[in-house]
Order: sequence, then C-alpha cells, then structure tokens
Amino acid sequence: MTFAKLFAPVLVTLAVAGCAGHKAPAPPIKGLPDRVELSSVPFFRGDTEQGASMALASALSQQGIVITPGLLDKSLHLPGGEDKLQASLQATAQEYGMVVYPLDDDLPALFAQVAAGYPVLVRYMDGTVWTSPRYALLVGYDRYKQHVLLRSGNERRKLMDFGSFSSAWNSAGHWAVLVQKPGQLPANVDRQRWLKAANDLGQAGQEQAAARATRALGAQ
Repeated sequence: MTFAKLFAPVLVTLAVAGCAGHKAPAPPIKGLPDRVELSSVPFFRGDTEQGASMALASALSQQGIVITPGLLDKSLHLPGGEDKLQASLQATAQEYGMVVYPLDDDLPALFAQVAAGYPVLVRYMDGTVWTSPRYALLVGYDRYKQHVLLRSGNERRKLMDFGSFSSAWNSAGHWAVLVQKPGQLPANVDRQRWLKAANDLGQAGQEQAAARATRALGAQ
C-alpha cells in the first residue's frame, strides 16, 4: 500500500475537523458594514459592580459632558439602589439634558446604531448564578468573527460571541438605549418613540432640551 493511500483517510479526517473548527460568518445585515469598532468611546476602569456608573459616564463623556463615574453614584442611588438602576439611569441621563431612546430587542437594531457612530447602553447577565445584571456600552461588532465588543467593568474591549451576548442580554430583559443629544437623531429613528423620549425629557424638567429634540425630528 502506498503512503498516499495509507494516510488518505487521516488527511480527510483532519480536513473535516479543520473546517468544523471555523465558524462560517454570520449572514450579512442589509445596509450595515461587516465590522465596526467605536474606538474613541471613553472608558472608565473599575469593578464590575460599578458597571452602571462607568457605562453612563462613558456615554455622557462621548456626548461632551465632563463627568466621572463617582459623580454619578449619588444620582444612581449607589450603593443600595441596584434594583432600580434602569429608572435611575434614565433619570440621571435626563438631568444632563440627554434623550434616552429605547431600541428594539434584536441585535441588528443595536448594530445599526453602532454603525452610525452611537454606542449603545445595554444590560446583561454575566452567567453566574448569584450575580446582579451588568451594565456596559456596546461599541462594536464583527460579523466574520461573530462577536460583539463592550466597554464593561474593568475591560475596555470585552469580547462576547453573538450567541452568548444575545442570551446574556435576553436574560436581563433585552434592555438597550441610546443616550443622545436632543438634536442627534438615531439611525432609522422611530418618530413616535423619539417623540415619547422627548416628552419624557420635558417631564423631567428639561423643557428646552425636549423642544430641541422635537424640532430635530421636524427638520429631518
């Protein structure tokens, strides 16, 4: 028996195993680039338990507000107010005149905003049994490598594969929002959703900012 015949089955097996070890790229998302990373988004390093303060500080800093996570703890009622963080994050962002715009609960909706240059504030579970939800900024994705990129906890570039992130995000209620200047419309803006977010901003005492947000939609 020749060398080629003897080792042909082994070579075939190795080739199949090699193919199986590489993921096929995720299907293209219509109208979006295959890879995006918002490398200029600020990052504040700290413990995972400080994730909400750090994520919001990064989002506000991205909008030109001079802030640090420690300056947000009181407004977010931390420590002690972890069970009301969703409402506290919205109220605190509104205190700085920002529109808090909720997103649909699917990955392409998040990726569309990142591709437009807008980091997305998200909540997810880290997979451990007794943990609280984590808050982070989604700042990138890669369709070929099938991962998302987060500013999270003490990690400036936390990578999670699409499946793991989707599951972790789903476990925490699919919560995802943009923190936008009143004149900065999201990609593919939903008019009614933006108007409601502008109205919420006005109800929070930011009437002038709310009026700017409404005018921005009219000028679209």
